[in-house]
Formats: sequence, C-alpha cells, structure tokens
Amino acid sequence: MDIALPRSMWRDRPEGIRSLENWLLCWIVLPNLGYWLLLIVGGPPRPQAVLLTGLVGILVHRAPFAVKLGAFLAAMVVSAMFFISALFNLSILSLIHALQFATELKPAASIEYLVCATALLATLVLAWWRLRLPTRLVEPTRIVFAATITILVAAMDMAMAKDTIGTYERTPEAGAPFTSAVERSGLERLATGGQHVLVVMVEAMGQPTDPAVRRRLIDLWAPPEVRARYDVSAGETLFYGSTTNGEMRELCGRWAEYSEVMEEQDPTCLPARLAAQGYHSQAWHSFNGGFFDRSHWYPNIGFDEMRFSPELYEAGAERCPGVFPGACDRDVPRQIGAALKEASQPQFLYWLTVNSHLPVLRSRQLQTEDCGGFDRTLDREFPMTCRLLQLFDQSGQALAREIVAADFPATAILIVGDHIPPFFDRHHRTQFEPDRVPWILLRPREHAADLQLVSAR
Repeated sequence: MDIALPRSMWRDRPEGIRSLENWLLCWIVLPNLGYWLLLIVGGPPRPQAVLLTGLVGILVHRAPFAVKLGAFLAAMVVSAMFFISALFNLSILSLIHALQFATELKPAASIEYLVCATALLATLVLAWWRLRLPTRLVEPTRIVFAATITILVAAMDMAMAKDTIGTYERTPEAGAPFTSAVERSGLERLATGGQHVLVVMVEAMGQPTDPAVRRRLIDLWAPPEVRARYDVSAGETLFYGSTTNGEMRELCGRWAEYSEVMEEQDPTCLPARLAAQGYHSQAWHSFNGGFFDRSHWYPNIGFDEMRFSPELYEAGAERCPGVFPGACDRDVPRQIGAALKEASQPQFLYWLTVNSHLPVLRSRQLQTEDCGGFDRTLDREFPMTCRLLQLFDQSGQALAREIVAADFPATAILIVGDHIPPFFDRHHRTQFEPDRVPWILLRPREHAADLQLVSAR
C-alpha cells in the first residue's frame, strides 16, 4: 500500500503539470541532450542555441502540432549551424554560403558524422511523438518557470565548455593588431626576382602546446636533407576564423572575410604585388575550386593561373578519401617541382592542402591505417593527432624530395598553418594553442644560376 499510493499520485498528477513536463522534454531535453552528451568529451558552448530553442518553445506552446513540429525542425537546424560554425571557426554567413557546396562533401566517410546523423534522426522521431501531446504552459507562472529553466540551462552549457571556450568562434575585435607569417618571416623581402617564392598553407596545422611535438612538427617539414640546403627559421602567428580567413591573413595582409574580394580586384594583396614585380602568380588547391568560390576570387587578388583537384588529377595525382575528398597532398609537390623547373620567369606559387581536414580517417588510401608505425606513443595517447602529423609527414617528405634535387631552382618556401585543428574532444583540442599557428621558412643558401640568368633577361 505504501508503494502503490505514490505511483497512483504520479499517474493522477494534474494535466497542467503533465503539459509542463512535456514542454521541458520537447524544448529543453530533446534539442540539447545530444550536445550535452558530447560535452562530456568536448565541444563548443552553445548558449545562443539553448536560449533560442527555449524561446521558440514558449512562443508555440499553444500551437497546433504541425506548427510546433515545424518550429522544432527550424530550431534544430539553427542550433546545428551555431554548433558547426563555432566548431570550425566559421561565421554564420560563411556557413550559410558554404551550404551550396554541400554536395562536394562526403560526411558518410566519417563514422563520427554517421553517429551524429543517427542521433539527430532519433531526436526528430522522439519530437514527432512527444509534440503531439500537450505542451501548454497554462499559467503565467509556468511561462516564467520555463524561461528561467532555459536561462539556467544556457548558463550550465557555458560552464561545461569553459575549458576550451577560447578556441571557438575566434573573431578579431575592431582594431586588433595584425600579424601574419608572411610579415613575421620577412618572406616578401626574398622576392627579388632572383628566386621563386612558394607559400604552402597547411590545413589544420595548429601550434602544439608540447615543445617536443612542436620541434617534431618543424622536423617533418625540415628534415636533415632540407637543412643541408636551406636555412630554416620558425615562429608562430595569431589566427582568427577558418581557412579562408587564414588565406586573407597571409595573402592580403589583414583580418578579413574573402567576401571583401569577391567582386573587386585588390592590388594590395601579395599575389598582385608580386605580379607587379614580374612574378607569375599561381594558386593551387587540392580540392575543388568552386568551394568557397576560390576560382572566382583568387584572380581578384592577383593570381594569373589556378590549378584545382581536376587539374591535379589530370597531371597524375591520386584521389584521397575524406569528408573533403580531393587530390592526395603527397602527390602535389612533384607537380610543383615540375612547374617551377619549367618556368621561364620568377614564380609566386601558393598551395593550399586539403587531406588533413578533420576528421582524418584511418585509411589505406591516405596511408594512415597504421599510425603506430609512425609514432606508437602518440598513436596510443592521441590517435587523431597522430594521423594528422602522419599526413604532414607525407607532405613534408614529398616536398623534401623535390626541393633538395640538384635541378630544383632557388625557391624561398614558407609553410604555415591556417587555424587550430578543430578537434571535437578537449583531450585532443587542448594539445594545440588556442590562438596561434606555426610557420616554417626555408631559405635557399645559394641561388640557382639558371634562375638568375632567366631573371636577368
């Protein structure tokens, strides 16, 4: 009897209480539960999404099922966009613009994306079931209660993500001091016409917090055979935003969105400046040129020639899998070497890699199926970082083979990261500085005579 009475009271609770409970389930628990589970291992804070979803729930609490379901779907879409934009340091506008290129991506290649898609589908099924039941907040005090719970949950979300909050949504404040690898390395001073200039922007190459890993990263791009021919210097620079922001940082010398150069030419950008000095400026990217409209705005900043994945495939590069499938980065240095050897005038060549875009798969085609052979300790403790460095090592070895060849022309080479690796889990994410990326400058010790003769013509 003592057990049966509470159960009876629970079944007989007032309809208004049942409705409030269902509102909390539909507009607080269901939209956020998956993200809360992810926060156990990491992820960006999303207070805006929590507040927006709760507000929408209050506004439609008396609406018909179809209206509530539509509002729930819209809130889920906006919430996902907030999450993705924070995770990858994209502005909401850039993310919306990038949706038109979604067909270029292959999220099914990643188990992480498949798990998230399954969780999202389950959430929508539960919402379809529960939103058919009443969600009315029948008294003003219950509306106040729902609003208070929403605010408290948003604050809780911020608190749970406090350890990594500084690595998300990095945007410069007005008047923020500018810095770039091109500026800090003094690269432009080396563009005298007597040697080529090569800039390699490496996808997701952040600055490691561990000094030993930091030295290891430099050695991947500057092994002993490279140091025998080149003077090597290294440093770091601030970053804000995503890859395109990194491109604007290094190529146009300012904190900016690429939308600034979509419609008008900018003669102040590095490719245009070097073109004015007699350099032939060319941009290479291991992915499709339509993504983020690079084939449209690259000419506006001074590039005379562009080669994207179709051209790289045609010249012999293999296809590498991933969420961003493209030309295998390890095959590109050979083509760069051939282009520079054949050049009849000084070249400014810019190459943006793609294979290290996260998540890096365990893949035979990527040659990342066994990272233990690369670094057993790193593979055991930080497996995703291991695969990331393994890809850098592949590109570094391929580049080294070209630039130490006896017939490789004198070329100043700057290698720089675009942004922090956007690891989801804090275990991996905190292994990289939250606001800086590394750069490595390879300066040839002797100019090749054949290039000097070409330049003097």
